[in-house]
Amino acid sequence: MRYPDISREDTICAIASPPGMGAVALIRISGADSHNIAGKVFKSARGKLLSDYPTHKAIFGQIIEHEQVVDEVLLTLFRNPHSYTGEDAVEIGCHGSVYIQQRILELLLKAGARLAEPGEFTLRAFANKRFDLAQAEAVADLIASRSEAAHHLAINQMRGGFSKRILDLRQQLIDFTALIELELDFSEEDVEFADRNRFLQLLVDVKVEISQLIDSFKTGNAIKNGLPVTIIGKPNVGKSTLLNAILNEEKAIVSEVPGTTRDSIEDTIVIEGYIFRFIDTAGLRESEDLVENLGIERTYEKIKQAAVILYVCDLSACNLESADEMLNEFKSYIKDQDKRFILIGNKADLLAETPAHFKEMVELETIFISAKRKENINLITQSLVKVARELQSDQDTIVSNARHYQALQKTFEALESVEKGFESDLPTDLAAIDLRSAIHHLGSITGQISNEEILGSIFSKFCIGK
Repeated sequence: MRYPDISREDTICAIASPPGMGAVALIRISGADSHNIAGKVFKSARGKLLSDYPTHKAIFGQIIEHEQVVDEVLLTLFRNPHSYTGEDAVEIGCHGSVYIQQRILELLLKAGARLAEPGEFTLRAFANKRFDLAQAEAVADLIASRSEAAHHLAINQMRGGFSKRILDLRQQLIDFTALIELELDFSEEDVEFADRNRFLQLLVDVKVEISQLIDSFKTGNAIKNGLPVTIIGKPNVGKSTLLNAILNEEKAIVSEVPGTTRDSIEDTIVIEGYIFRFIDTAGLRESEDLVENLGIERTYEKIKQAAVILYVCDLSACNLESADEMLNEFKSYIKDQDKRFILIGNKADLLAETPAHFKEMVELETIFISAKRKENINLITQSLVKVARELQSDQDTIVSNARHYQALQKTFEALESVEKGFESDLPTDLAAIDLRSAIHHLGSITGQISNEEILGSIFSKFCIGK
């Protein structure tokens, strides 16, 4: 998406509140002429001009068109650079009638403003160095956050913690690259400004930090979009009943007929500030039914994608040895040793007493429940929340943005090339090229290195008015 040139002479406006009717709405104006444009349609209750008011002043008055009152509003005045965009700005709080919102917007457009593009207010804030690109993207994440954990993650990034870490890493590489390139200027004199041993240690340290950030993306993505929890087991052990009990709604069809669930069923729920994405799967068994077998294949795919696997067995008909054998078989499909397996012994209501030594023999976290009666479901949710908290507490800085993740991967690859080059005594100028590549990719995260295409892609995903 191509954005208009940003200039102080260009003033934009947009409705910043959600579309539709409500008690109140907010209309935002930003640009060098915003105070003058607002003054053409606004009349202060005290009869004063907007130029007479200081910054961050809320002013009560009316929106006027041809001496007719359109609405009584509260106008807030901002003077540059003390505004969200870093420009002169105005925010108009009006009544939430759709007609009133559109009428005020039309008056502002007639007065000289133009309609803002999606995310253009935040784009201007970035251009005016109110914050960097990673912080700007965190604004969109903050607006889209659906849980306390996702909100906390976005707030931390918006406040610059992640950016500072990236800038520090980039500066270390810049400092050493300057010494490498200085050597190239004196190549005929065989002068060495950069200590190779020190540099190789720096490379190792930076690679470790980059690797940690790359690894954190799995956690960040789970916090942002939901920790994937796959419910697996043989047919008719109560997987769908368990899903319905956790979600507290009849999401999945429950039947005594084996093979009812032939495709994965997904839904999300927020538990104690964390989003969990539950996936009910087809029962695992040998079948001659083509459709059911397709569902079973998808089950194995969901197992690979899951962070937590709930293996449900029917306590009333469960063979301990076969259950343990089946779990070991599933583990062979999983290369990621960080996956959590929780054994769910269902239909405990059908037993006179729960098997005393079951948990010790299986050597897995085990929870006995009755999905039908919704007994001990809270023990499952408590265990899942514990997993989410452990994942979040393992990392100081968590990457949740796919663009940042890709840039970090490219940075790591460039640093590996540099390291291999030094170990094999490649010419210094080739190492400098790879170093500049690593610096470039790190800079693309915070916006030191950017282009119009990248900016258009990022900010076009914002809502209009932000």
